[in-house]
Amino acid sequence: MIVKDINTLQQKMAEVRAAQQEYATYTQDQVDEIFFQVAMAANQARIPLAKMAAEETGIGVAEDKVIKNHFASEYIYNKYKDAKTCGVIDKDDAFGITKIAEPLGVLAGIIPTTNPTSTAIFKCLIALKTRNAIVFSPHPRAKKSTIAAVKLCLDAAVKAGAPENIIGWIDEPSIELSAEIMKQADTILATGGPGMVKAAYSSGKPALGVGSGNVPIILDKSCDIKVAVSSVIHSKTFDNGTICASEQAVIVDASIYNEVQKEFVARNAYIAKGNELTKLKKVVLGPNGTMNAKLVGRPAVEVAREAGFEVPADTKLIIGEATSTDISEPLSHEKLFPVLSMYKSKDFDDAVQKADQLVQGGGIGHTAGIYIDVVNNREKLDKFQNKMKACRILVNTPSAFGGIGDVYNFKLEPSLTLGCGSWGNNSFSGQVGPFQLLNVKTVAERRENMLWFRTPVKTYIKKGCLGVAIKELGPEYYDFKKAFIVTDSFLYENGYTKPVTDQLDAMGIQHATFSEVAPDPTLKIAQKGADQLRAFEPDVIIAIGGGSPMDAAKIMWVMYEHPECDFLDLAMRFMDIRKRVYQFPKMGNKAKFVAIPTSSGTGSEVTPFAVITDDETGQKYPLADYELMPTMAIVDADMMMNQPKGLTAASGIDALTHSLEAYAAMLQTEFTDGLAMQATKSIFEYLPRAYENGANDPKAREKMAHASTMAGMAFANAFLGVCHSLAHKLGAYHHIPHGVANALLINLVLEFNASTAPRKMGTFPQYEYPNMIARYAELAEFVGCKGKTDEEKFEALQQKIRDLKKAVGIPETIKEFGIDEREFLANLDQMVEDAFDDQCTGANPRYPLFDEIKEMYLKAYYGEAEYAELIGENEEDDEEFVS
Repeated sequence: MIVKDINTLQQKMAEVRAAQQEYATYTQDQVDEIFFQVAMAANQARIPLAKMAAEETGIGVAEDKVIKNHFASEYIYNKYKDAKTCGVIDKDDAFGITKIAEPLGVLAGIIPTTNPTSTAIFKCLIALKTRNAIVFSPHPRAKKSTIAAVKLCLDAAVKAGAPENIIGWIDEPSIELSAEIMKQADTILATGGPGMVKAAYSSGKPALGVGSGNVPIILDKSCDIKVAVSSVIHSKTFDNGTICASEQAVIVDASIYNEVQKEFVARNAYIAKGNELTKLKKVVLGPNGTMNAKLVGRPAVEVAREAGFEVPADTKLIIGEATSTDISEPLSHEKLFPVLSMYKSKDFDDAVQKADQLVQGGGIGHTAGIYIDVVNNREKLDKFQNKMKACRILVNTPSAFGGIGDVYNFKLEPSLTLGCGSWGNNSFSGQVGPFQLLNVKTVAERRENMLWFRTPVKTYIKKGCLGVAIKELGPEYYDFKKAFIVTDSFLYENGYTKPVTDQLDAMGIQHATFSEVAPDPTLKIAQKGADQLRAFEPDVIIAIGGGSPMDAAKIMWVMYEHPECDFLDLAMRFMDIRKRVYQFPKMGNKAKFVAIPTSSGTGSEVTPFAVITDDETGQKYPLADYELMPTMAIVDADMMMNQPKGLTAASGIDALTHSLEAYAAMLQTEFTDGLAMQATKSIFEYLPRAYENGANDPKAREKMAHASTMAGMAFANAFLGVCHSLAHKLGAYHHIPHGVANALLINLVLEFNASTAPRKMGTFPQYEYPNMIARYAELAEFVGCKGKTDEEKFEALQQKIRDLKKAVGIPETIKEFGIDEREFLANLDQMVEDAFDDQCTGANPRYPLFDEIKEMYLKAYYGEAEYAELIGENEEDDEEFVS
């Protein structure tokens, strides 16, 4: 079929599309055989095709076109022969990722007069390698040679097993038919003048087009002049300058300018002077102010003759000296013929400025080059490459060959279509190749993230273990020299630090004590402690106390080791601790951290968490990062014997909440479940005894100490949930002790989590579906709750928690605790938002919405019965009251 009008073109496109659909089913082996045979056939025909192109177009040098054809077949084949382009091209079973390559479909190949055969071969090969079909629109002045190259590729492809119509072309090219190809194709590969590329991008179809080149080359005073001049001549005269990456201007340092000129002349370049230069400037541009098409690819002698002067017959290149880089200067434009502009630069900065102006004026995004002694002038090279808005920066390289890649640098991909990025109004900034002609499907299978179980390096447990464990700080193990103790005034004044300081004295370890920590430690106190740390310069920090001294000590530790840290950065929220935006600094370089608890509740001695209060706002910030994990924990119940009843109750319920929330958290594992369950069981059994009997029941005290540490280990790895989010803010706004705040909310949170059809479930790959009613029932059985159904077991667990809270004197509601109703409601909306934003919210199995958090707060304040009365069960004003 002769394609010469719209009807025949549409028929051809239909045939090509059918062929492509068949070709899309081919295997990699079939495609690779076709790719090989076409490359072989094109390579074997490189000389006749080159001669045909030169004769038909009158452009360039036949012998150089042989190299282009060779490049388009041999280099492209070698680069991509082993590339996977069909079906599964990458598979990672561990991460559940499979990448599948699919063809784009039918490509439109727009071919220029300058490279009518090599560009056609190149596009045939990359289309065939990717199971695409391609239909060509040759340039009217190069149709014979382009069609010959394309037909040769088609015949070789069909002989190797490709569908008969996998490649097509227009026999009688026209603007109308070229536009129709682009309209019907799936993607356009456009190589040609600015008008053709613009038409491709305006077609409404995806296009890979290239911008014009206006390549400036700096010759720095440190360059090897012979290498630089020889390379420029070799490159600029290749195929009479028709490659768009060829040099358009050289910018020469003033100190070597004369020597460079002499070297050009010695190598048969001709420098136009006076009237000749004036004539040259008049002819390089056409009537429309763009490159003179009549001169494209013509030899230097003919260019001079066209300009109106004569040069020696052996002239390779005509050089025109210029001073202005403005577009009003004809020599500042792209010239695809052997004419080179030459500028003198007063210094390197001036050279870079001129090169930048030339690129900006007509070849933005394409290519720029430099000749320089790289070893001794790295700063200059860095300045050049950072300044140039060019997608190819070539160093000591002939730019025509360097730009197309793989000749002077094997890692730069070979291509005859060079993208210029957004600078050049192109969609691509690199070397166009087969990978730009693929749709890649990514199949992502559900995978659980890697989980972990982390604890301090050593955790000592057992009543009376302190005296033995603290000896590890001495010369036989850690060999610390200076210890800094952080505690509160009550513990310090009542001798709780003395067992530690006595041992430190015995081991010859200097020590200092900071005892100003108060409940809900503030940033101001932490800063004061950090100042003393910096003055004392210890190599170990020992926190002695409940959660407040341990939290304060952790913050001081960070401030001591990393005074440059911004606290708000440390407190930044994250969804996944492994992907947090702020990377917590490495801890332990200046000092190790030892935690000795004196209460059985926070578990902070084995967790990577700390809570600190902003002095100005009263806002509590929970910090979380495994860098905050203590080096050593010493859990000795002797340090906890004399806890008052209120602290015993609050800390005990805090520990219970830790275990219940760790058990429910989406990051829970069987490792954390075991600890959480045993801690829960121990707390139910021993907290009432510890509360009632205190030091008279050392077993209960020890069991509560161990339960607190086990719960800490559980939530250190599984994290917490929305109960802690609500409790953090309730405590911050109304100064309710943290353990009591948790106690006031925990039953409501368990009920909230137990829903089998929540409005929103949590997001984590390990968490498959809402299943907490069954898990709570499992826990209920473990702690001795009875029931025939999961619901009955869950309700028994809820009652067991209520009974425990009552046994240890926890009030039932926030209102009962004594918080003023007006004050509570006035702060409620902000408290809701702050609780939602708390770091603990993200691990909760049910994702809480604002109105759900508000409802839990209101129920906790009034009690569920009074709350139901206030809103009226099943009435229409429920939403109004809640909002």
